[in-house]
Amino acid sequence: MKKITSILIIFFLIVLYPIRTYSAEILQINNSSSILVGDQNRDLPIKLFCVEINNEDDEKIALNLLKKEFPRGSKVKIKPIGFKENILTARVFNINETKEMSDLLISKNLSKETCQN
Repeated sequence: MKKITSILIIFFLIVLYPIRTYSAEILQINNSSSILVGDQNRDLPIKLFCVEINNEDDEKIALNLLKKEFPRGSKVKIKPIGFKENILTARVFNINETKEMSDLLISKNLSKETCQN
């Protein structure tokens, strides 16, 4: 019985263990696909995962939308995807994980999804 209980606990820890996330604060939204986040002692430039803005007008609208939904100082969670040209590529969520920057732009038809999730 003890062995079965141990196996079940290990199984639930493996299956239900949350994806690793990091919390930070938005310092600056440079454009619709790159932001600057930081914590108390460092800054980190991030390129948003799977974002490609269609034209210049959409770029302005997307930038305003991101600044409205994720104002400076907002706490965010970062889910790293990889590195591209020495810049971290990641998904950026609000602290409650109810909004994600890339998905927000795609849902408003301001960006086309450029890669598979």
